[in-house]
Amino acid sequence: MWNQFTDYTDHLPNFLWNLMLAGIALISGWLIKLLLSVFIRQSVKQKQEFSLVHSILYRLGKTFNIFLPLLLLNMVLPLMRVNPKFVPVMSKAAEIALTLSFAALIIGVIKVMEDYVYHTYDLNKVNNLKERKIRTQLQFIRKLSISIILVLTACVILLSFDSLRKLGAGLLTGVGVGGIIIGFAAQKSLGNLLAGFQIAFTQPIRIDDVLVVEGEWGRVEEITMTYVVLNIWDQRRLILPINYFIEKPFQNWTRTGAEILGTAFFYMDYTVPVDRVRAEFERLLSLSPLWDKRAKALQVTNTSERTIEVRALMSAATSGNAFDLRCYIRENLIKYIRENHPDSLPKTRAFIENEPKST
Repeated sequence: MWNQFTDYTDHLPNFLWNLMLAGIALISGWLIKLLLSVFIRQSVKQKQEFSLVHSILYRLGKTFNIFLPLLLLNMVLPLMRVNPKFVPVMSKAAEIALTLSFAALIIGVIKVMEDYVYHTYDLNKVNNLKERKIRTQLQFIRKLSISIILVLTACVILLSFDSLRKLGAGLLTGVGVGGIIIGFAAQKSLGNLLAGFQIAFTQPIRIDDVLVVEGEWGRVEEITMTYVVLNIWDQRRLILPINYFIEKPFQNWTRTGAEILGTAFFYMDYTVPVDRVRAEFERLLSLSPLWDKRAKALQVTNTSERTIEVRALMSAATSGNAFDLRCYIRENLIKYIRENHPDSLPKTRAFIENEPKST
């Protein structure tokens, strides 16, 4: 049968033969990809899982649309009837295209793994310390891996040309001097890269950490290889070089956990009944779902010539809850004092003595 097919195709013009082989390769590649997609989608319907499978289709679908046809086209190139002087050019073009699509495929696999880890370690928890640790490391590793893949792909393509390989051998003796020059020129970039490694694995900061930096309160939104993005509470973004967090002090409110203590200060007259205010404070806390029941205290922490300073201490599961809880306590304690002990609000005293009238 094969002999009959070859006898029949021998009469075809070279152009049609080559076009037929290319069409078969492309259609076969797309057909294989389509069958894989249908099979995977059916498995999703049966298992009803998150889909790692959905991530595969999303991250690798377009790449397979290119990779599989190129792979099959590369396999049928020896069967094409072309002028021998064009064969090296066609082979080299197909090899470069296949290398690029394979690199894109590996990058897609890395992103699928990232999606799976992101699903497994979800940040939507009250105490998400472990999740933030893993996500911080994963984000840095993903960016570094993709950078390495791109560099290696470029090297493979360039070194596949004999002329560039010979040129590289000739320049090898200058690598030492060039490395020293590049090292001096890129000190800050290398410093940022090393700082990125240090932050990824020692983790003074993590994704979604609550920080106070340069007087601004916000959450770590993104950590790149060169800078950190802080999402400030009013939706501004503070961009800082990554080595800032190695060289300068800053506050990390979620370094070992999300729980935090909050305070509210009140300034009142010396006549205030502190015990009654303390009882009202404890009652208000017991009514609030924001309080996590770890700590509560109301104490006189300072005095001045006119007022006393009363500090209300309370605990919450997150810094956001702590802020809302402090506002709740301030509003309601002020209301309680104003309605029940108005004489305890700060006031200025003055004594006027009547002088005896002169006769």
